[in-house]
Amino acid sequence: MRSIVDHYIDAYNRMDVDAMLESVHPHVEFKNISAGVVNASTSGVAELKTLAKQSMSLFSERFQVIESFEVQGSQAVASIAFRAVVANDLPNGLKKGQVLNLSGSSKFEFKDGVISKITDIS
Repeated sequence: MRSIVDHYIDAYNRMDVDAMLESVHPHVEFKNISAGVVNASTSGVAELKTLAKQSMSLFSERFQVIESFEVQGSQAVASIAFRAVVANDLPNGLKKGQVLNLSGSSKFEFKDGVISKITDIS
């Protein structure tokens, strides 16, 4: 499980969406929860690809580091440190060049040897 997640995170950090998707199930579910609110969700690899490509344009740089990793049956939970640089002024008030440093966790569920569900929480 760790090597699959490492591949996914490495591809994310390189902004290589196709490589990210090599690690996920065709029916993958994704959900991002920030401050207790779901602000993004997808169902299926096509929707995740669309979201991932849209998200790339938000940051000129982005990097995730796994700080801890725990396997619990068919799922794993990773504590994540996230650093990004905003690419352009955004409607939510973030400004071009602003550096974001966030921490959170990502829960990965597995099916057929790949990631079937991702829940990012910050």
